[in-house]
Parts: sequence; C-alpha cells; structure tokens
Amino acid sequence: MNIKRHFTFFLIGVIIFQFFSCARHITKIDTEKESVIYPSPPDTARIQFLTAISGSADITGKQSAFSKFVLGESNPKPIIKPYGIAVSGGKLFICDPGVAGLEIIDLVKNTFDYFTPGGNGILKVPLNCFVDIDGNLYVADGGRMQIVVFDKNRKYLTSFGEGEKFKPTDVYVYANKIWVPDMNNNKINVYNKETNELLYSFPKTDKSSESYLFMPTNLYVANDKVYVSDIGGFDVKIYSLDGKYLSTVGRHGDKIGEFARPKGIAVDDNSNLYVVDAGFENVQIFNKNNKILMFFGGPYKGPGDMWLPAKVAISYDKLKFFQKFVDPAYNLRYLIFVTNQYGPDRLNVYGAIEPHLKKIP
Repeated sequence: MNIKRHFTFFLIGVIIFQFFSCARHITKIDTEKESVIYPSPPDTARIQFLTAISGSADITGKQSAFSKFVLGESNPKPIIKPYGIAVSGGKLFICDPGVAGLEIIDLVKNTFDYFTPGGNGILKVPLNCFVDIDGNLYVADGGRMQIVVFDKNRKYLTSFGEGEKFKPTDVYVYANKIWVPDMNNNKINVYNKETNELLYSFPKTDKSSESYLFMPTNLYVANDKVYVSDIGGFDVKIYSLDGKYLSTVGRHGDKIGEFARPKGIAVDDNSNLYVVDAGFENVQIFNKNNKILMFFGGPYKGPGDMWLPAKVAISYDKLKFFQKFVDPAYNLRYLIFVTNQYGPDRLNVYGAIEPHLKKIP
C-alpha cells in the first residue's frame, strides 16, 4: 500500500510539474539568428519580425516524451488556412475556412481553441471578422453569404445579408453602424447596428468614375473615413462616412507604392495605412497624405517573409507577451499581425519599433 501511495503522489507531482512546465507563452524563434529588421541597415529600423504562430503548440508548448507517456499524447491543433484576423482583449480571432470556423488564441489564459459553432450559427467560409466594444463577434461568411453574429460568450445572436447575390468579404463596426463590402455588387453596405437594417450603400457610380469599386475585398473605418481595398481596381479608395469619395491610394504596377492584389488593410494611431498585397507578398505602409513610407515582408524564404498573405491587424494591447522577442536596442510601440494562407508560418507577428533614447552623460 505504501508503495502504491508513494507512486500515486509521485504521479500527481509529475502531472503538476508537466502542466506548469508546458504553461508558457509563445515559443521563441531561434535566438541564435540575428533579428529580422525592416528596412535593413543602414536605414532606421521601423519594423521587426518577432515570431510566428502556426498552431496550438506555439501557444501552450510542446509535450515532452515523458508527459506523453504519463498523460497520453494530445494532438496539436494547427492553423489550417487563415484569412482574416481580429485582435481584442488579449485574444486573437483567426478566420479559417480550412476548419469552417475560427481559431481563438487567448494570450492571457494561454489557450488555443477551435470555434466551430453548429445550428443557426454554423460557419461555412468565414473570411473576416470583427469584435465590437461589447465583445460581440461579427463574421463575414462568403459561403453563407451573410454576416453571422455571436455574443461575448460565443452564443449565436443573429445573421443577416442581402440574398443569394450578396457576397460579404469583410465587416467592421463603427459609429453604431456595421460596414460590409459586397464584392458581387461593387458596393459598401452600411447597416444599423441595433436592427441590422440596411441604411445605405455606396458608391453610386459607374466604371468610368474614379470612385467606382471593381471588386471590394476589405475595409477599415477610422478617423471618420472608410478605407476600401479594391482588388479589381488595384488600389485602396477612401470615402467619408456618408459615402463621398475622397481619394485613392496606389495603383496597378510592380513598383513600391503600387499593387498587384491588395487585400487586408489597417490604420494605425498616426493615420498610417497598412496594405497587404497577396501578389507581392508584402505589406506596404502609406502616410496620411497617401505617400508610400516603406514595406516589409516578401516572398517566403525564411522567418519574416510571407506566403499568400491575406489580412493585417494592429494592436496596442498586451505587448508584454511579445516583449521578449524584441531586439534589446529597440522599444516596442505596437504589434502587427499578418495571416499567411500557406507556408510554415501561418500567423506572422511583427513589432513597430523605435531605438532606445540615448541618455546624455
């Protein structure tokens, strides 16, 4: 009995030890390699590649051989084919048509879970998502041809759309309205957030107008402006909240400041516009005057590069979880997440950085 009792205590101790040893945040990339910085020296560094997340093992840690023997082998959960991403409250919400749902990564609780609802909330081709101030999750589903809404506990609330010809490719909540690009009808639809009633659509122009949307794919609303990536027009168009055309960023071409396949977009607190180009496999950054500042990424050859990127998201929250990856010569200002549909690195994490201020002796 004593031997059995000692073995039981020993086993419990091992389990506790293995549990805490695996409970670590974001596994670090090879520390022996030099930092991946953009632009490269001697230019002033602005962006650093920090790490990549491709599945649950990158969040919860990998099992040791002994823990597999004691606890049994737990199958890791991969990110299959990520497209959209939203960041809110220390959580990453990754739309993944490969699992017909989302991966939800909780940086605070150190968890990685699939979200694949059934019933009225079933998802078919989740492309992009948004989390509002109340924690409600909005999913643009190209298979259902609807916006599907869940509450903060991920319970189904409602869904809405404009019929079988409607193809929502993104969703954004701003100023008590829901903004949705409709790729099939070359419009941006604006809905009442409380009733989901369609309020208005824009632009109301033909192909000869500079404001026309040939194939709107992604949008971002900030500073009372609506930024729309138009993959069919090879540019990003900017409108007022009521749909008035304001300006265009970029054009078709193969030079910096031009686009081949513009997709996901985001705007930082300095009104700089970030644009994913799936053709060039990079992200280009423009200032508030629509002038090109720089780009980062490139066709995949190693860490920091991209492989058919789709979406970019910016976060000023929970920097501490990625601070350990930052080159000691720099301060981390905010995080930049970019999804890759293919390749070994499904979610790239970058940091906007600035040099440490030198103290005057």
